[in-house]
Amino acid sequence: MSTNHITVYATTWCPFCKRLLADLAEKNVPFDVIDVDEDAAAGEWVKSVNDGNRVVPTVRYSDGTHATNPPARAVERKLAQLR
Repeated sequence: MSTNHITVYATTWCPFCKRLLADLAEKNVPFDVIDVDEDAAAGEWVKSVNDGNRVVPTVRYSDGTHATNPPARAVERKLAQLR
């Protein structure tokens, strides 16, 4: 089980996902990533929090909140609150 506070639900083909993942890695923000093309349950969760749409990237935080297509800066701020 991961101890990261951030899980990014993404796909390999999504340019917004690629950008967020690269920006988080550049800022040394620890995160897990789940490919919704490979994990049907993850895709269903993403749809459940996005009005039935499988919108990626969607980020889930350890406090149970989530954000759809957030900028890396917002994810970094949220991580500071969670630590």
